[in-house]
Order: sequence, then structure tokens, then C-alpha cells
Amino acid sequence: MSVTLIHTSDWQLGKQFANVPGDAGAALRDQRIETVKDVAKVARERRADAVVVSGDVFETNAVADRTLRQTLDALESFEGDWVFIPGNHDPALADSVWSRAGHVYAGQDGKPGNVHFLLKPEQPLLLKDGALAILPAVLERRHEVDDLTAWFDRAQIPAGAVRVGLAHGSVREFLPAASEAPNPIAAGRAGTAGLDYLALGDWHGTLRIDDRTWYAGTPETDRFGSSDPGNVLAVGIDRPGAPPSVELIPVGRYVWREFEWAIHGAPDIDALERHLESLCPDPARLLVRLKLTGVVDFALHEKLRDRLAAWDARLRYLRREDEALVAQPSDDDLDGIDRGGFVRAAVEALRARAEDPHDAEREIARAALLRLYHEHVRMESASC
Repeated sequence: MSVTLIHTSDWQLGKQFANVPGDAGAALRDQRIETVKDVAKVARERRADAVVVSGDVFETNAVADRTLRQTLDALESFEGDWVFIPGNHDPALADSVWSRAGHVYAGQDGKPGNVHFLLKPEQPLLLKDGALAILPAVLERRHEVDDLTAWFDRAQIPAGAVRVGLAHGSVREFLPAASEAPNPIAAGRAGTAGLDYLALGDWHGTLRIDDRTWYAGTPETDRFGSSDPGNVLAVGIDRPGAPPSVELIPVGRYVWREFEWAIHGAPDIDALERHLESLCPDPARLLVRLKLTGVVDFALHEKLRDRLAAWDARLRYLRREDEALVAQPSDDDLDGIDRGGFVRAAVEALRARAEDPHDAEREIARAALLRLYHEHVRMESASC
């Protein structure tokens, strides 16, 4: 009997996005629930037997009851089975988001009958009248030093069932940055346990370990620098032992991009704007971390500031990092502030300090000059 699964993970519902302030962070937080609805839509359209969620469903065990209620509502449009395991963000502690769920959810056992929270170690879940067996690796605390998937090798499963493992952790050989991290998972577990598919969570990008072992990644990108996030996986298994077919399906709404850009003249600003235009057809879906480098005069710095202010209003979020962008005044810049008198004397004194490589406060002097220039431009504009 064939099985179709949607594999997803790392929803981290309730994430606060402290580094994305204001309305932008709130929009990102709300979108995560909307993206769960999109996962349900994919499952419905693909006529999946089940959606398996490989941990970190919630950002913490302390998420609000409102988030729990919204989660249930987001699942409603797919009537097949939803299968969840806890992750390191929402481990199955005695007092956890999972133990609170019954007080929030209405219905049988405090939740709909098609929603399964796998919270007890070494207890498989049988679906499709025993034709599909889900083997969970259950995190009962944030970090484990032992491989919780080891029991898959000895699990007693009915003959003829498709065997699917569900785990949250690090396959060390494939995630070198997390090689010393807890919650280890053996790279060859699918083979030793005779699994038809091993659905993993924790890594936020889609990643193939082998033909039968995949990280789905988060369905909604949540940080700069993630590798291939924003997807779910449609997994088809024709029969026990057959190689699975795995299709990557994009579902994420927001596009996160980070890059460095050198500014030395006006054409570089024009090229930067063309690049921003190319990143996403809808700027309101785009978050950008922009590192600026180069050397500019004050007039060009003013032009760049104005252009980026316009982009800041268009984008969902713009993080501008300009510590490596040096603003050096030209003679025309300083003449624009004042050609003579007390102000010009002060400007020349600041300029001398800004150009002295031995002055410990040269950067402060340069910043003061730039501030004077911007203030001058602002006053000139106001008087027009």
C-alpha cells in the first residue's frame, strides 16, 4: 500500500523576532501561523495520508494559550493525520506546552482525533489501519547526549507496514557546525533500522542526508543566512522497502537576503537599487541585511541615505550596517556648510582631527562633520 507524507519541521510558533523591531517583527510572527495553513493546503491538495512535524513546533514551552488555539485552527483544513514530536525548543517536560494543550483544545482528549502528539519514548504510532508506522524519538528535555533514535533498530512493527522515523537533532557528519551539539542522530539510522523514510528536524534549511533521510527545514524563513529554508517535502513511498520520492515544495512567504555592497560613486547607488529590485517581485515580502563598504563624500552619503530611506519604507525590513562605509568631506561639502566665520573655523578644526591618523577621536570628528552636513542639508530643504 502506498503512502504519501508531507514532512515539515521547526515551525517555532510564537517566535518573538526581537532583532526585527516594530510592525515588521509582528508581521513575521503572525505569518508563521498563516504558513501552517499553507502546509495544510499542500497536504490537502496532495491528498497526503499524514503531515509529520519533526519537532520545535513552538518557540518555547511558555507560548501563550492564544498561540495554541491558533495552531489548532490552522490545522483544520487538512483532515488527515497530523503527527508531532517535541524538539529542543518545546521538549516534553512534565509542565510543557504539550501538557497545557488539553486545557486549550476542545474535543476528544483535548484535541481533534486526527492530531497526534507523540510524547512517550519508544512507542510507535500505527496509522492507515496498521499500514503506516511512525517511530518517534521523543525529547523529554532540551538536550540528550544519547541517540534517541537507537531504539528504531529494535522496534517491533507489523509486517508489511511502511516504517517512518521522526526525530529532532543533529546528524554530526553532515552538520559540522553542530558536530558537538547534543541530541545526536546516527547518519546511517535509516539503514540500520530498516526505515523507509527518516524525517528530521532542527536544521532550518532543507537538506538531504541520503535517499531515505531528510531535514525538511522551517517552512517560513526566520533568520538571515539560512540555507534553503521556506519549504516542505512531499514524500511518496510506493511500498515497504521501495525508495521514497521526495519533492521540495516552497511555501514560505518572506524572503531574507544579506549581502555586501561597495559604494564609491553615484553609479554604485543606482546599481544597488537595481539589485534590490531583483531580489523579490514584492518588496513588502523582502527582508534585507545590507553591509555597506567604500569611501564617499558627504554629498554622496546624503544621496545614499535618502535612497535607502525610501527603500526602508518599501521593504518589510532593512538592516543597514555602514560601519565599513567611510564618509570623507570634499571641499565642496565643507563650503556647503559655511565658507567663513566661526562655523567654518569649527569645521576646519574638525576636519584636521578627522584627517589625523594619530588622533584617537578622529572617527568622532568625522561623525560630527557628517552630522553638520546633514543638518545643513535639512535646513536648506526646509527653507525652500
